[in-house]
Amino acid sequence: MGRENKTYLTEFILLGLSSDHQTQILLFVVFLIIYLLTVFGNLLIILLVHIDTRLHTPMYFFLKNLSFTDFCFSTTIVPKMLSHFLVIRKTISFIGCSTQMFFFLVMGCTESSLLAVMSYDRYVAVCKPLHYSTIMTHRVCVLLVIGSWVSGVFVSLVDTTFTLCLPYQGPNIINHYFCEPPALLKLASEDTYKAEMALFAMGVIILLGPASLILFSYRNIISTVIQIQSGEGRLKVFSTCGSHFIVVIFFYGSTIFTYMQPNSKKMNEGDKVISVFYSVITSMMNPFIYSLRNKDVKEALRRKQLFFRK
Repeated sequence: MGRENKTYLTEFILLGLSSDHQTQILLFVVFLIIYLLTVFGNLLIILLVHIDTRLHTPMYFFLKNLSFTDFCFSTTIVPKMLSHFLVIRKTISFIGCSTQMFFFLVMGCTESSLLAVMSYDRYVAVCKPLHYSTIMTHRVCVLLVIGSWVSGVFVSLVDTTFTLCLPYQGPNIINHYFCEPPALLKLASEDTYKAEMALFAMGVIILLGPASLILFSYRNIISTVIQIQSGEGRLKVFSTCGSHFIVVIFFYGSTIFTYMQPNSKKMNEGDKVISVFYSVITSMMNPFIYSLRNKDVKEALRRKQLFFRK
């Protein structure tokens, strides 16, 4: 398989993050802990926001959707990666690879849109507080979330279609730990220019667009906060914006580096490490940075603990 030019590939071999057995066992433990924290943190946020009526606000509505996206995002990649740490031959079928790539892109692109929506929500809350309730109505919030999911599905369909329409008849070894377009395009048997241009165009829409909106929102938030006379209030907003900005740098910085650069025929170890940030790390960080540090969420947790004690 994969040695005759007329034969289309039916499976791929993933090289993973390391070929050393002991290193793989260590990575298995590390990524298992990360995945368990991701699942626990995101499911906890979803449950709390759902059952606590005090958290039924636009901000937490968006956070609940972000947590669901993060849970699905991580689950699309990490369980398969964990199983590959424990085997010598890390294979994935062509259909399995295509499915993983499609859902990975749906979740990743939806998350990108949701992060932009959340920054807009904070912009309205801080810069236009008197108009917040009339601007961020329930209908508007639902439409923004639906728009985020639609954009995610659309970009995923475009990227997946252009990637999978190419013939794969040569080597079947992917120097990566999961299936994503930049890694798969390196194995294509034909010129990948059109596919690369499609990925770049979708990257402009789903990465640079939301990132620009986030920068615009936080620039206005910071300029408004500077005018606040209360030092405590200023410190609180700056602390929140700072932690949110860490997520933005991790997520958008790593994805833009991967998807907005010319595709080379080789994938180095540094590229795989960078992929870990947007495919694994941010899904774990989001619930802790956006929600579990939040005063409202902490109070909701205390109320539920008291309720169960009774």
